Amino acid sequence: MIAVIESGGKQHKVSEGDVVLLESLPQAEGEKIEFDKVLMVYDGKDSKIGTPFLENVKVTAKITKHLRGKKMRVFKMKRRKDYRRTIGHRQALTEVLIEKIN
Repeated sequence: MIAVIESGGKQHKVSEGDVVLLESLPQAEGEKIEFDKVLMVYDGKDSKIGTPFLENVKVTAKITKHLRGKKMRVFKMKRRKDYRRTIGHRQALTEVLIEKIN
């Protein structure tokens, strides 16, 4: 069974047993979480598409760990003006194990 959920303003395609990296979630490690913003469910034969979300469908997951993503460098430059700036960014992420699609 495959589902498309929304978390952190992004859509993620998940199935049972998947490990997914999401935008940082406030819950602690080891806690269970339910995603009720399910956009689509496909069970191999039939698909259900929400408008915009499906009612009575939830995805249950367990938070495995919090981590930070790869460092990105942002470089700004204006030629001939002696202007150069380099800044970095690391996104806070949460690793989630998808347990069940109801």
